[in-house]
Amino acid sequence: MSRAQQSIAVARGWLGTPYLHQATTRGAGCDCLGLLRGVWRELYGAEPEPVPPYSPDWSEPQGEERLLAAARRWLVARPPGSEAEGDVLLFRMRDGMVAKHLGLQSATGPEAAFIHAYARHGVVESPLSQPWRRRIVARFAFPEGA
Repeated sequence: MSRAQQSIAVARGWLGTPYLHQATTRGAGCDCLGLLRGVWRELYGAEPEPVPPYSPDWSEPQGEERLLAAARRWLVARPPGSEAEGDVLLFRMRDGMVAKHLGLQSATGPEAAFIHAYARHGVVESPLSQPWRRRIVARFAFPEGA
């Protein structure tokens, strides 16, 4: 099984986990970063770096792309315009704001979908619709041998 297939299988194991800001525990609660941290732990063991406490509006007042910078440190950048199952998707929720939502692409083609933790919904698998696609800032892959 490829790393992309493994990551999707692990993420699907989190479906139904309630949304809980800053949490990262399958079945108990997580936010979008907590979901990706949990997938990382199941794939590789320990997380690559500690995550400091963060507020719901983190990075916005400073305008710092902290999530994008961390993704560039630990994940493999994918070419613009590419699309593959297992891609880690980074979203900008509003124009001009920092990127601060994450998901994992679980399907491509006409049934394109992604898994993410979303406030008031928990961990869900959603269609990767045009409104979501317009918000994608970058795509990354989990490293094969981390």
